[in-house]
Amino acid sequence: MKHLLPILLLMITAAALPAQYAVDLYVAADGSAEFTRIQDAIDATKAFPDERITIHIKAGVYEEQVEVHAWNNRLTLAGAHADSTIIRFGAYFDSIGRGRNSTFHTPTLRVRGDDFRATGLTVANTAGPVGQAIAVAVEADRAEFHRCRFLGHQDTLYADEANTRQYYRECYIEGTTDFIFGAATALFENCTLHSKADSYITAASTPPGRDYGFVFLNCRLTADPAVTAVYLGRPWRSNARTVFLHSELGAHILPAGWDNWNDPAREATVFYAEYGNTGPGAAAGARVPWSRQLSPREARRYRKSEILKPFALPPMAD
Repeated sequence: MKHLLPILLLMITAAALPAQYAVDLYVAADGSAEFTRIQDAIDATKAFPDERITIHIKAGVYEEQVEVHAWNNRLTLAGAHADSTIIRFGAYFDSIGRGRNSTFHTPTLRVRGDDFRATGLTVANTAGPVGQAIAVAVEADRAEFHRCRFLGHQDTLYADEANTRQYYRECYIEGTTDFIFGAATALFENCTLHSKADSYITAASTPPGRDYGFVFLNCRLTADPAVTAVYLGRPWRSNARTVFLHSELGAHILPAGWDNWNDPAREATVFYAEYGNTGPGAAAGARVPWSRQLSPREARRYRKSEILKPFALPPMAD
């Protein structure tokens, strides 16, 4: 019996240890790493890991649609640099052929795993000006993007899911129509929003009862030279909330600022506001009367810790 004791202790100790798995994986389009495709590396990671997993992506062009599944939480995609690490694909509404919801099958990168992070990446939808074509769809809570670029035309960034919080810092986002849209509570800090056509930047669909929707803090709004008539936003749904603070607005931003999407009733339910913006597009006195300028006291609430704090989930439907 005494000879069995060490074996039993070893078995008990081994059972108490967490399962071992790789926390660093490497992708290189040139074949110099264990994976050549980003999706293959994601599919090789442990589901629901206890420790964050980082996929290091070497400079190169990755022609693929990538999905971070719900079970791929705590995942980081770390590119070498946004100028040199590029994920691209060209799916668009008419190419999908799945009915009226075809738009939502077009993303080049879809993120569904919570606690996701991305750094140093460019994600592009290369379909061109052919209608709805998403570059990035984020449907995860506590997702973060740092120093990334999102390139597309209509519907470039889909920041969605009613109960998610998302953070974008020092990112470049370009597009034509509604190129930032969705239901998420999302903070964009020190980002550049570049308009490629006379149209609308945002189309929020914030659910009822949310204190925040899309918040743009210390951002720059730029445009192609020929672009002269851009709205800050229009409401995809009736309770859309979008606020721009301390941002530099180019001359392409229309004095009216906001549009009601051909539905005057939404003027009473949306929350469109600004504070401390500068530049030729910051024509506070000419804005539509149903938007507002925040007071200094109200503006102080718009900080990261407040915007992205946990919020109560809605009650379950009967």
